[in-house]
Amino acid sequence: MTVYQQFYNSVLVFSLLCLIPFGSRPAVRAETVSSETRQLREQLKPSQPQEYGSGNAADLTPLNPSPNLLDLPQSVSEVTIDLNQPITLQQALILARRNNRELQVAELSVKRAQANVEEARSDRYPDVGVSGQVQRSQDFVNQDSVLPAGVSQGQATVQADYDVFTNGQRPASIRAAREALAATEQELRIELWDLQLEVTNDYYDLQQAQELINIAEAAVKNARDTFANTVALEQAGLGTRFDVLRAEVQLADRQQQLTQARGQLEIARRQLAQRLSLADTVNIDAADPVAEAGEWPLSLESSIVAAQRYRAELAEILSEREIALLNRKIARGSLGPFVAVSGSLSAAGSVLDSAPLGVDQLRGDVGYSVGGSVTRTLFDGGAAQAQARQQEINAAIADTQFSNASNVIRFQIEQNYYNLISSRRNISTNRQAVQQAEQSLGLAQLRFREGIGTQLEVSNEEVALTRARSNLLQAIIDYNRSLVGLQRFVADPDLALAPLAPAAP
Repeated sequence: MTVYQQFYNSVLVFSLLCLIPFGSRPAVRAETVSSETRQLREQLKPSQPQEYGSGNAADLTPLNPSPNLLDLPQSVSEVTIDLNQPITLQQALILARRNNRELQVAELSVKRAQANVEEARSDRYPDVGVSGQVQRSQDFVNQDSVLPAGVSQGQATVQADYDVFTNGQRPASIRAAREALAATEQELRIELWDLQLEVTNDYYDLQQAQELINIAEAAVKNARDTFANTVALEQAGLGTRFDVLRAEVQLADRQQQLTQARGQLEIARRQLAQRLSLADTVNIDAADPVAEAGEWPLSLESSIVAAQRYRAELAEILSEREIALLNRKIARGSLGPFVAVSGSLSAAGSVLDSAPLGVDQLRGDVGYSVGGSVTRTLFDGGAAQAQARQQEINAAIADTQFSNASNVIRFQIEQNYYNLISSRRNISTNRQAVQQAEQSLGLAQLRFREGIGTQLEVSNEEVALTRARSNLLQAIIDYNRSLVGLQRFVADPDLALAPLAPAAP
């Protein structure tokens, strides 16, 4: 048989060997999830918040941070605030969706999980490698010698290995990677819902801080007017020095409260800016006025049922439960048996230099090898069974966490629902209290100017008006917080808030 015939036969055999894993192996059976998980997944429909439009994208461009994530400021001018721009709540949500770093990490985690699935799927195919080497050797001989003066050798090998049977480990590993991807996608949905809640609450903090400054400035104005009236009465012989000192202390106290309110406003601004990952030189204010955001359209019972259906936390726990069951199968399959095949095709050649004759001699060899192996672990000290029991416990833990999460979800709905009701009632009560406090303060100031009232009465009414305005502001903010909390914990993106009923006269 000639060298060329040997080479042709070797290539043919090696090609058939490489085709075995693709054409002859049995189809990989898709690993099905457990019946309990499948039934629960049919009931769940986890969702993510609605996407906000790009609205006023040109206006938001100066607020975006540097695209270089590793950029650090090098001078004072790079962190000096030179832009103060009011934004709406919707614009804040757009900026958060675009720039928030924690959300970007969650999105990258999903991509990493997708790559992990691709890695697991690669086990379905054989490993093919190529290697080669070249060597040159030279012997120094006499001119009359007939021995070769030098040898040039080369060899190339193609190797293929494939695990034909893995005792269920390969399909279980692929399925576990898919479940891990599903869990990571649920984490991204949770991050989106949490981000919407956090940004909205930060925005309400900013609104409240701005309104508290307005309330504090009004209180300072009233205290300053009272102080001026007290001084005028003293100079006219109708007041006392004691009244002047008391009014002066009252004014200083109101000015201190205004200073504290301004400090809280700066903190609220920077908190929201940090959440939105804004540029270092940007400051923001709330453009939306403080008002009730809407009416919750569902009853308490309907809210609880909807939350149990749409929450991504429950779907994430189901994926973790399924991963534990698949890891149990992988642990049990680690003992084998395992069946693997391998094959290689090699070609070698050498050139013999015959210096005295001036003629080169060429030799070539072609060969292949085909093999298979079956392995099974007879005793591993109980490690495989111990690992399987650990995964069974992990599945039981997931079951317990699922039940606990369901209870937590119900409490979250109940807590925000009851707070919503009480805050709505407080809004009506405090709105009336503000009107009454304004009337009482006007009467007290009139009595004081006419000389039939005291400066203490005016001070008490000023305190009562400031308290009533603060209580009304707090009630509205609490109402809106409970409303956005219900939106987050029900997690139904298609749920539209009902318009508010007209306020009672």
